[in-house]
Amino acid sequence: MERNSKNYSLAENKLLILYTLSKVGKPISHNKLQELVISICDMNYFYFQQYLLDLLEDKYVNKFAQNDEDYYELTPEGKEGLKLTIDLLPGILKLEVDSKFKENFEIIRDKSSITAEYTPISEKEFLVKLKIIENDNIIFNLETYAGSREQASQMVNNWNQKAALIYPEILNILINESE
Repeated sequence: MERNSKNYSLAENKLLILYTLSKVGKPISHNKLQELVISICDMNYFYFQQYLLDLLEDKYVNKFAQNDEDYYELTPEGKEGLKLTIDLLPGILKLEVDSKFKENFEIIRDKSSITAEYTPISEKEFLVKLKIIENDNIIFNLETYAGSREQASQMVNNWNQKAALIYPEILNILINESE
């Protein structure tokens, strides 16, 4: 088969996703997987989505929901399929995945450990969600309301920049007995 053919590229990209999932070795969120794969190779977001959907339909990848987020992991069929076809993935690409994997996975994991977002409820009310996640477990989760978009945005910005200072203060207030 010709190296640049459409079918070869399709198979190679699906194999790359399977190979990346095998390197992670545990369930990984959709956003983390997408960011990791796209950071390793020059894959378009839409192609990534289609390849992942194909792998799900072929039962090579399992999807499940946890903490309002989709997670993916290799199925036994996916592990076997990867084992049988790993030689189709060029050695240089495997080397690139291996060399970039640890660095990029650590960056993605660190980035996702502090999350903040807000969603409008009405014109003057916004729900603000602040989280700290460690090893895919939510260790802190706070939801509160803001009276304006600016206030919600400020809460999100402060959390993203100062969560390491704010979180211990909140715990300290909750733990200490009131006088």
